[in-house]
Amino acid sequence: MLIEVGAIVLALGLLMTVAYRGLPVIVFAPLCALLAAALSGMPLLPAYTELFMTGVAGFVRAFFPLFLLGAVFGKLMDSSGSAAAIAAAMIRAMGPRHAIPAVVLAGAVLTYGGVSLFVVAFAVYPLGAALFRVADIPKRLLPAAIALGAFTFTMDALPGTPQVQNIIPTRFFGTDAYAAPLTGLIGGAIVLFGGLFWLERRRARAALIGEGYGTGHRNEPAARSADRLPSLGAAVVPLLVVLAVNFILSRTAWSVETWYAEAALLRDFPETRPQDAASTWAVIVALSAGILATLGLNIGRMKDSVSSSLSAAAAGSLPAIFNTASEVGFGTVIKTLPGFEIVRSMVLDVSRHVLISQAVAVNVLAAITGSASGGLSIALEVMGRQALDAAQDQGISPELLHRIASMASGGMDTLPHNGAVITLLAITGLTHRQSYPDIFVITLIKTAAVFLLAAAASALAG
Repeated sequence: MLIEVGAIVLALGLLMTVAYRGLPVIVFAPLCALLAAALSGMPLLPAYTELFMTGVAGFVRAFFPLFLLGAVFGKLMDSSGSAAAIAAAMIRAMGPRHAIPAVVLAGAVLTYGGVSLFVVAFAVYPLGAALFRVADIPKRLLPAAIALGAFTFTMDALPGTPQVQNIIPTRFFGTDAYAAPLTGLIGGAIVLFGGLFWLERRRARAALIGEGYGTGHRNEPAARSADRLPSLGAAVVPLLVVLAVNFILSRTAWSVETWYAEAALLRDFPETRPQDAASTWAVIVALSAGILATLGLNIGRMKDSVSSSLSAAAAGSLPAIFNTASEVGFGTVIKTLPGFEIVRSMVLDVSRHVLISQAVAVNVLAAITGSASGGLSIALEVMGRQALDAAQDQGISPELLHRIASMASGGMDTLPHNGAVITLLAITGLTHRQSYPDIFVITLIKTAAVFLLAAAASALAG
């Protein structure tokens, strides 16, 4: 038993180590998975072609449209200046005195509006860096501020967010993006204010010892001319379009679930269940509408850059999804190993309350894969049906299962090998050693909030 579990721990530790050192996860994820397979006595080539690649292909098949459309929408918001206009307006309104909340809220607005969190980091960084420099706040705190705004409560806690981590549970629990809104709002508030408290405390401590923005930083951004930005109203409209269309197609009589006769779908697409696919369809339409709104409002400003923006977005979506899919492939191999059954039993037996055991399971798998969406997908594929049955026995709604699972995916996923963390540090020109400790504290706050909510909901359910 020790050897079987040790193979998984060794593979995970190696993957985290290479990520911490800045090596490409997409290359090392299959190597680490095959190391675990070899130590467990599994044939290597079948493990690679039949397990690892099956996991990769399945994730790409299910979620590539969301990654692609999210990247296109985000890139057009960026190249049109809309993202910068929104961030600049918020930062201008709050000023250098409130530099950290301004950066956090700018990222939050963009993420909740449907802009890919990878793109949010690109859009907010130049303005955040300028504001931190004026306020003389250490640049090493900037990645944690961006992460708090883009990678936490707006990614998976707030009801209706179109990010993929909020859509994955809909396929397993028959819910929609607005599941358990009160729980999501409470959890989001805990994460937001807890994270701001930590970052402000760190800023104050740095000020006491005379630490300022610092010098000699890499990737310092060039300022963007304000006269080339659209008006705030024009910049906000595409975000509102995404949110409105997603709500209409998810929660009203015009729901996308009613667009096609179920009998016709069963005849032509026998494996498709409208109630399972509806949330994904709604986000696809919503992001498409946001793209058209962005183009319509900014076509004069963008007429020379539309082609290059679309090409850059398409190219940019590929590393994002394949990094995540590679981590899903790693998890797909791990979950077939004998040691995983031991880990799985320990996770399921950690509590008799399904919300707590599910939060543990999703956190563990998100940590193993280094991916919120990857860990969530694997956890629900392996344990989703069992969790739903247990929730029914305990009088817990599928909506609560959805919200706890979604929020848990954004907990321990941000270990050093997480693709979004690696990308964020590359954008800001900082290292794990400089900035990761504060990102990790934000991760701990997020994880604590999930377990607090799961325990409270379990207690109320009896």
